[in-house]
Amino acid sequence: MKRFPQMFLIAAAFAVVFASCSNSPMAGNASDNKPAATSASTESDSAAKIVRLDPAFDKLVPAGAKVEKLVDGHQWVEGPVWNRKGGYLLFSDIPNNAIIKWQDGKGESVFMQPAGYTGKEPFTGREPGTNGLTYDSEGRLVACEHGDRRVSRLEADGKTKTTLADKYNGKRLNSPNDLVYKSNGDLYFTDPIYGLPKGAEDPARELDFCGVYRLSKDGKLTLLTKEITRPNGIALSPDEKKLYVASSDPDKAIWMVYDARPDGTIANGKVLFDATAWAKEKRPGLPDGMKVDKDGNLFATGPGGVLVFSSDGKHLGTFDTGVPTANVAWGDDGSTLYITANTALLRVKLNTKGIGF
Repeated sequence: MKRFPQMFLIAAAFAVVFASCSNSPMAGNASDNKPAATSASTESDSAAKIVRLDPAFDKLVPAGAKVEKLVDGHQWVEGPVWNRKGGYLLFSDIPNNAIIKWQDGKGESVFMQPAGYTGKEPFTGREPGTNGLTYDSEGRLVACEHGDRRVSRLEADGKTKTTLADKYNGKRLNSPNDLVYKSNGDLYFTDPIYGLPKGAEDPARELDFCGVYRLSKDGKLTLLTKEITRPNGIALSPDEKKLYVASSDPDKAIWMVYDARPDGTIANGKVLFDATAWAKEKRPGLPDGMKVDKDGNLFATGPGGVLVFSSDGKHLGTFDTGVPTANVAWGDDGSTLYITANTALLRVKLNTKGIGF
């Protein structure tokens, strides 16, 4: 969930993305795992390749699986989330300041615009819109808003927005990026600088770090860590004992894993997977959004597409999209993985299911 796609497209994405990992050194030889060349797309199949590296991957991905392209033509899509009650997907088109609705058989429509920036003055940056999206336990849409620099909740009336978090210690957040709920109602989110018009040098920036936060159910905002230079995607393990955070820094393209303590704090951070070498060789994308399946496998966007890791950081395989890829979401009955890849929405049907399905 990060920067404007045109920046990526200028040099195979200055080493960019998916959205969001090696046991310290790289798992395997990077030169042996380069993304496969893209193929010509058909009406429904995307140009994505499925790269199988481990037998465990074959248990997750059917032998005849295909990555389908559902829609295309947006600017930079992010933050997909499945609405179970309505049977549709929402995703962010950040440069267009819009949330898009897609439903099988009906196609796409604008769900909300403006979405992440509601100011009266023209937004001078490239990413005004929402980024990560999720639903709370009551089915209300919760969004990371770049332009308005907050985490918001759309109330049941479908019109009213409530600010959940916009300041830390009296200072405005940078631009909240991605988020995940814990079963007890705590909300974890990341706050890099990608939504600020001038990034890290923006004169309106008030915090001199990029943080990972926990917003407790009672509304208290706690800084969990500021050690990650560009925190991005975020996810919890099925037992909620591990917190995963992607770093979209091209000089430190890693996924971190922390012990998630019962009191909501985190500890014992370590690198789960290091893809910096892949970013340096300009595989498209950086560690970005990610989701976890019911068995703890991570489906994480990063250099080369959607990388699939075991819970201990072993690289099992890749959905090589050929483009910077921002995020993923579980949908349908939980066994469909939806992918926001640069300008398009993709999907692939799997043998596993996401958490909670």
